[in-house]
Amino acid sequence: MSVVLGIDIGGSGIKGAPVDTATGKLLEERHRIPTPEGAHPDAVKDVVAELARHFGIEGAIGVTFPGIVQHGRTLSAANVDKDWVGLDADALFTKATGQDVHLINDADAAGLAEARFGAGAGVDGVVLVLTFGTGIGSALIHNGVLVPNTELGHLWLRDKEAEGWASDRARERDDLNWKQWSKRVSTYLQHLELLFSPDLFIIGGGVSKKADKWQEHITLERSKLVPAQLLNDAGIVGAAMMAQEGGRGQDGQTRKTSAVKPAEKAASKAQKK
Repeated sequence: MSVVLGIDIGGSGIKGAPVDTATGKLLEERHRIPTPEGAHPDAVKDVVAELARHFGIEGAIGVTFPGIVQHGRTLSAANVDKDWVGLDADALFTKATGQDVHLINDADAAGLAEARFGAGAGVDGVVLVLTFGTGIGSALIHNGVLVPNTELGHLWLRDKEAEGWASDRARERDDLNWKQWSKRVSTYLQHLELLFSPDLFIIGGGVSKKADKWQEHITLERSKLVPAQLLNDAGIVGAAMMAQEGGRGQDGQTRKTSAVKPAEKAASKAQKK
């Protein structure tokens, strides 16, 4: 059993737990600390260090971030302090904790976890994980390999950013019932179908808990759609998966983090024959 600490940075709280990366199970109850007001890097690093001390798990630590993460640097800051832009966050957190820390975009982390241990387990081809909340996060996975930082919530759709029109926040803001909101989501997903031809859509975020209210109203041309399974644990699990694989290779490039084990792929292909 390989135990890795995963930490998920959210807008209101920063939570973590040790993860058995062989099963995707949390080994202790999540510990949550409120996100410091403004989410400045120095304040957030102190919380991450506190969580590391709380659990006392040796080895690498995986941390999610609500923005673009490339080669350990955070390159966007939509809902956090602008000092994150261009920051070597891997180095900041590594120094703060005294352990190797590897960051990953929060939606990418959720996507990895869902593809390996959740609704996408064993699925070959293209899996597109979308998290509907304040915005729309996305994770694109092909045959178990993540294509990082897709940011598909920012696609331009009907003269608007998609997440400003079809997110869960937009549903609440515009006082839409679930059927009305589902019509917008269907338009968005059909656009993604044309661009990526996914075999499977996995819908996460807070709306995944209420799939019975909207799923039957979603209309797609050819892709299958299912709600996410891991819910609030997905970011923690995905962060731990990334950290276990080292986050970056010796050349500084982000490693391809596989969401599906080779043995699982072989078994799946054998079943199809």
